[in-house]
Amino acid sequence: MSKEQKEEPRIVSCPSEVLTLVDRFNQNLESYRSGKYNETQLRQEFLNPLFEALGWDMTNRAGHAEAYKEVIHEDTIT
Repeated sequence: MSKEQKEEPRIVSCPSEVLTLVDRFNQNLESYRSGKYNETQLRQEFLNPLFEALGWDMTNRAGHAEAYKEVIHEDTIT
């Protein structure tokens, strides 16, 4: 592509569930920043649903053995 040609902007879409999560997070941002909202709450309310919306099998619905799970959850590190 030459310098004279400009690249057309790409239209990117995302699942509606992701937009809902973003809206909810923004509406309650002050509460989440208060210091009382912990890592487990964040993971359960936002991260797991986000990755589910993007197609990840967060809860092993496929029933794979431990070695073949798509996602392996780890304990909190202090």
